Amino acid sequence: MRKVIIIGAGGSLAKYVIGAIKELGNIELTLFLRNDGRLSKNESDNCTIIEGDALNYHDVKKAIAGQEVVYVNLAGNLEPMITNIVRSMHENDVTRIIAISSIGIYEKPLKSVLIPYRKLADVIENSGLDYTILRPDWFTNANEIDYTITKKGSPEIGTAISRKSIALFISKIINQPDLHKNENVGISKPNFLPL
Repeated sequence: MRKVIIIGAGGSLAKYVIGAIKELGNIELTLFLRNDGRLSKNESDNCTIIEGDALNYHDVKKAIAGQEVVYVNLAGNLEPMITNIVRSMHENDVTRIIAISSIGIYEKPLKSVLIPYRKLADVIENSGLDYTILRPDWFTNANEIDYTITKKGSPEIGTAISRKSIALFISKIINQPDLHKNENVGISKPNFLPL
């Protein structure tokens, strides 16, 4: 059983990721969030639930102890949160991190709303951890699996992507931790233009 923790498990994308990870069947899943009332019974079933704040280093360090993969699904003041997570991972000898950032974080000038997501990516890339950073396009609730990946430095292509697609991609990495290791990738729905 691989031990996986989702930090920020109450978010709209995290709910899809929880479902996709549960389908793998070989995962011991821990859900870390500020308020466990945000989880449905279906989401919390067969999971360890930890209420805590990613801005509180001691909450994060305690939650990450004993984990093998850390999936970060946060918004807000991301730099201190990701700094706490990276420090906790080093202190707990946990090396694999997957994190959600955002499309557009390498555009110039950088939009102010994207600055926290750029800082998150920069901290992780300089952490010495085995990372995968995802830069998704806007999310949709479409019931479809359809995505394309772009490497860092390549133009970001495609359109808004379903949460279901992102969740499946994340579950594949959790199931095969060497997949996309030390990569920073854009993920979006392919945008095929008519000829």
